[in-house]
Amino acid sequence: MEVVGLDHVYVTVADFARSEPFYDRLMAFLGFRKTDKRIGGEPHAHYVNRVMQYSIRPARGGRVGHDPYTPGLHHLCFQVADRAAVDEVHATLTSWGIEASAPRVWSEYNDDYYATFFADPDGLRLEVVARSKYRRELAERWDEMTTFLNPLAELRARDAAKPR
Repeated sequence: MEVVGLDHVYVTVADFARSEPFYDRLMAFLGFRKTDKRIGGEPHAHYVNRVMQYSIRPARGGRVGHDPYTPGLHHLCFQVADRAAVDEVHATLTSWGIEASAPRVWSEYNDDYYATFFADPDGLRLEVVARSKYRRELAERWDEMTTFLNPLAELRARDAAKPR
């Protein structure tokens, strides 16, 4: 069995009328297209690209605002091709008045993990990251990996043990 992509993510929002314009602008900029099919009589916005769908729908009660450290979704990250794209996202977000962290390498994740972080109107943490060499290597060498736990480390150990 192999999952070939993330099909869709649904995010509930406290105020649909407030969140929809935020997401319309963001998702259009990130290359998504939109459908606005109502489901169960409630408004929904579905943003789609070649590989996935990101949908927003009205929340039903509960707390207002997102706490990434309670059970549930911590944050959602969109991957782009390179650092220049991350820089462009950051510049665009800040020009729109959206507070976003300065793009930088987050070495605690990987030595080339280059990203910016920001939040939606409910405080849901969002991130845009440049595709890292780690992710590229995972994709390129997937069929060579044989273990479940730390497969890339195991593969690199096998590479190191090969006679030269």
